[in-house]
Amino acid sequence: MTAELSVDEYRSLLSDALPRAQDADTVQPTLNTLFTPDSHRLALDVDTTVVRGGRGVGKTFWFRSLLDERLRMVAAQEYRIDRLSRLTVAAGYGAALDPDRYPGPASLRTLVESGVEPKDLWTTVLLVVLGQPELLKIRPWKDRVEWVRAHPDDRDRTIADSDRMAQAEGSTRLILFDALEHLHADRREADRLVAGILQLALELRLGTRNIRCKIFIRPDMFDGALLHFPDASKLTTNAASLHWAPANLYGLFFHSLGNQQGQVAARFREVARGWSEPTPSRFLPPSSLRGDEQAQAEAFKAIAGPYMGANFRKGHTYTWLPNHLMDGAEQVSPRSFLNALSEAVEETIARYATHIYAIHHEGIRSGVQSASRIRVREIREDLPWVPVAIEPLEGQQVPIDESSVLELWQEGDLTEALSRQAETLSGGEEGAIRTGPRHPHRYGDLVEELIELGVMRRRKDSRIDLPDVYRIAFSIGRRGGVPKVKA
Repeated sequence: MTAELSVDEYRSLLSDALPRAQDADTVQPTLNTLFTPDSHRLALDVDTTVVRGGRGVGKTFWFRSLLDERLRMVAAQEYRIDRLSRLTVAAGYGAALDPDRYPGPASLRTLVESGVEPKDLWTTVLLVVLGQPELLKIRPWKDRVEWVRAHPDDRDRTIADSDRMAQAEGSTRLILFDALEHLHADRREADRLVAGILQLALELRLGTRNIRCKIFIRPDMFDGALLHFPDASKLTTNAASLHWAPANLYGLFFHSLGNQQGQVAARFREVARGWSEPTPSRFLPPSSLRGDEQAQAEAFKAIAGPYMGANFRKGHTYTWLPNHLMDGAEQVSPRSFLNALSEAVEETIARYATHIYAIHHEGIRSGVQSASRIRVREIREDLPWVPVAIEPLEGQQVPIDESSVLELWQEGDLTEALSRQAETLSGGEEGAIRTGPRHPHRYGDLVEELIELGVMRRRKDSRIDLPDVYRIAFSIGRRGGVPKVKA
């Protein structure tokens, strides 16, 4: 039997497999990084139109993977979805600038200001994807939209012909939409643009057999679009969410370790027997490391030790980490998980170099603190009103009575603070996302909205709690919990 890896070998492997930058805008999927958790199979189904997920759960990763034919074929094989191998895929919108295929944020802003209807705009994008010859001769997007409005028969004929052609070929035309938070600086306009995408997607679903949209979207943006296109709720019957159970997170972790280059990764695969190589240089973990929590816990014990301290009373490392990264909806993003582990390794190397395990339990605590800072920074960008609502609780201890939360908001005149923020954002720098709670004047409803977002949760005794992934960076205490981040 192959000898266990040494502490230094594990640390070297972990440092290589857990890069500090886990930004979806800069990380491109590859054969080695493609991981196919069972819980994402429905999201990849061709007929699943809406794929909901918060920051860092894999929306952009799957968007880019589906655009890559080689990665798409691997996903088709591992998920056993034959239709994925018979697709023609194009982007209807994404973070990358591609003005010939779809308008960028600056162009969208101009189009909205000129009064272009979102449904007309996205229909134009669809016809460009389908290769409507007359439309491809036109360069400015405003002129393209006007041509589509003036030629409804050509519009319908292009869609019908493309549908028949795909049927004859035995394939499906799939148009992908991602990065919808970048559609427009004004959140209300962004919601209208999203509603237009959903309207087009529903029309194609009902009117064609072989042309489909797949829309990767944050849950709050989907809810906002419903205000402008209530029929979008019909798409929820075939919607999916990118959920990550703890076993999925650790499966991704071990997959990352086993798909590094070099002898250490090869020895890791030998120690944990059962790895396969269905595609050259792409290694799949054994089912035990992919989804068996007991086997995963044993393997992680060899890396981080069994406990978060001297004994089991401090908690088990395997369960402690995801439990302290969960939001109020019990969701953990893989980005937060991998970032926490990356910070844990760096902290261990810097402060606990002689520790008997590759990761020290105090490093894991530091990793959770780092993940909290990152998550709060993300929510400041995505939903800037949330920190305004949480900051009055700074210095408090949770769980806390809901009445105490409402009193703190009343004392700090939260409604006025939210109003000031909205005014600041409306005249702020280009690209800021203007948004606010649905009911800024009704504090009870505001609590419910924060619970829906996973920022708060209500305990069985009705007290309000904040999960550690938010609580720590917001400087809110918990008796015996992970320490707050020091300023």
